[in-house]
Amino acid sequence: MTRSEFDDIRAHIAADEGDSDELLLIARTLLDDLEQARLREATLQARYLELLTAARATMASDAVGDPNPLTFLRHALGRRGQMPSADEDVMRILSDARTAAALIAHLTEVPPPRPRPSARMSRCVGPSRRLAR
Repeated sequence: MTRSEFDDIRAHIAADEGDSDELLLIARTLLDDLEQARLREATLQARYLELLTAARATMASDAVGDPNPLTFLRHALGRRGQMPSADEDVMRILSDARTAAALIAHLTEVPPPRPRPSARMSRCVGPSRRLAR
């Protein structure tokens, strides 16, 4: 939703005040929550783009033989206070990166198709199941 759509909805809610004030209060609260979620999403997208740009610039800098190719990434991480500071942080970060890579690889796997139950199988399951005598 755009900012003007939020404003239009707020104006509509304000015009309808009267006998259902509690419902309008809930609508205002939900609209505020939705607007905050959109703001957080936009902020996260901007931060992601900043990190992606820094990572790409780092790789391009390394490709042309720059003596200090990590400058872009150091700057982006440093501005957010995300630079590792101790050996413990480094080992934890490397472990987290390996775990994230494994999880992402697992997410991209296509699960095998589930077998369809056969006619015989459907007769043998469920609450009305009868055993052969």
